[in-house]
Formats: sequence, structure tokens, C-alpha cells
Amino acid sequence: MRKIKLGDDHPEPTRESTIEIYLCQEVKKLGGLALKWSSMNVRGVPDRIVLMPNCPAVFVELKAPGKKPTALQAQMIQKLKDLGNTVQVIDSKEGVRQFLFELLT
Repeated sequence: MRKIKLGDDHPEPTRESTIEIYLCQEVKKLGGLALKWSSMNVRGVPDRIVLMPNCPAVFVELKAPGKKPTALQAQMIQKLKDLGNTVQVIDSKEGVRQFLFELLT
């Protein structure tokens, strides 16, 4: 009799934290920093500030695949953009790779 493992056909969904860890690892490999941003007085700020050599700072909001920023996060993203900052919303490892490629080229 053959043993069957339940769940083989259904891989574990990617979580936001998995994408965040991947971003931090890839940025570090390239000589940069992906600093966690938490503001005690302001809600809805992006998750990370990415700093790379010879590049402007970029605010990054990380989401689980297919998820969108909340209304509060969207308002903060727009406010940061209105102030002249770059903000990226990333929801996949491929999105991380694309973001870093565009940032460095």
C-alpha cells in the first residue's frame, strides 16, 4: 500500500513575510539596506525603506500575492509620492527582482 501525503498538490501559499525576507536578503546581497519602518505616531507607513549605493531611497510596501494596500496605506503612499518620494508596492518574489533590476539599471 502506497502512502499519500495530503497537500502535495497544493503548495503552501506565499506569505507577505516570505516576500519581505526575500527583499531584505536580495538587497543585502547587492550591498544595500532594507530598513524596517515603523512609526509610533503615524499609521499606514510602508514596511521598508530601501537604501542602495548611488540610488535614491525607496519606500516599499510589501503585500501577500494579489493583495492590495489598505485605504490607510494607499493614502500614506500617495502622501509620500506627493512629497516627491518613490514608493513601490511589491507582492511577489518576481516583483522584488523586477524592482531591484529597475532600481539598479
